[in-house]
Amino acid sequence: MKITPLDIKKQEFKKVMRGYDPVEVDTFMDMMADEFEDLFKQQKDLREKIIELETQLKDYRQIEKSLQQTLLHAQEASGRMYDSARKESELILKEAEMRAAKMLEQANSDAVRLENELKHLQARKESLIGRLRILLSTELDLIKTLEMGEDDVMMGTSSHGTGKDSIHLEDVLKSVTDDRTP
Repeated sequence: MKITPLDIKKQEFKKVMRGYDPVEVDTFMDMMADEFEDLFKQQKDLREKIIELETQLKDYRQIEKSLQQTLLHAQEASGRMYDSARKESELILKEAEMRAAKMLEQANSDAVRLENELKHLQARKESLIGRLRILLSTELDLIKTLEMGEDDVMMGTSSHGTGKDSIHLEDVLKSVTDDRTP
């Protein structure tokens, strides 16, 4: 059974002959009731404070849990970002290597093509030089023949429109050969 301050104030005792002084007992009972009332108030205040602190503790625990989850998510996100960045860098590196290989292959292909083209041009040059030699040789032979025939007819020396008295095959061939040399 719970005793309240009101119970203490209303408590009455039987009067007996040799008992305690009723005024003194009443005064003590009033003091006890007041003290008891103060203790009840303190107890009530302390319970309210406990409830408030428990609520705060619960809130703090939720905040702590939320912070731990946030930290865990941040760690997971940074791990994923690291993995993603690493994979992306590997991909970029592979792409760069592939492009470099393609560029090297293209450069090699271009070099081969240019080398073949150069060989072809050199062959054409040699062919043209040979044909020019034959043509010039034939023309010089014709000129010599014509000059010989005219010498008999004209008995004189003329330039035949060349500005020279005679054209020598060796000079023409030497000129063509000198042009050919780089």
